[in-house]
Amino acid sequence: MITAEIRKMTKPECICAMEELWDVLCHQDEDIESPEWHSDILEERRKKIKSGEAEFLSLKDL
Repeated sequence: MITAEIRKMTKPECICAMEELWDVLCHQDEDIESPEWHSDILEERRKKIKSGEAEFLSLKDL
């Protein structure tokens, strides 16, 4: 499927296609390595939590 074909799909068709793709990805045994910047952001957040600088929001406030 190419982008031009996807653009012609209705929203319900796009959602169905995304669900099918997600199902395939969830059932593959292959691990996908996270990009390096993910670990950088997580480490930065851990430091903020440890130092007391982190701010948390409730779901209601969010």
